[in-house]
Amino acid sequence: MDIKPIHNDVDYQRALMEIERLWGADPRTPEGDKLDILVTLVDAYEESVEPIAPPDPVDALQYYLESQGLNSSALVPYIGGEDQVMAVLGRRLPLSLEMIRRLRQGLGISADVLIQPYELEAA
Repeated sequence: MDIKPIHNDVDYQRALMEIERLWGADPRTPEGDKLDILVTLVDAYEESVEPIAPPDPVDALQYYLESQGLNSSALVPYIGGEDQVMAVLGRRLPLSLEMIRRLRQGLGISADVLIQPYELEAA
């Protein structure tokens, strides 16, 4: 198995071509193992070249509501009254540490996402 680190775009393109060739290989075979290693290397290279930033906290909350088919009132137990929820979603009120804790515990939204700084609307 001849696997090398990915240092540049040429190495990256070669690895992608080899992944394409190996795609669908049976796990626990030499080809499957090579595919697994190459995918891991490509993922690490892509992360080092263009890291994916965590989403904006308000966007994450809105996405959560949409993906679960919920309306904003679902956030009341975690953020406070409906007015507070609307102020957070409208970017007029920042998430407090206690809100972040409740959202993480109750909804499973990562605290790493919720603690990201974000712009508030001018008063």
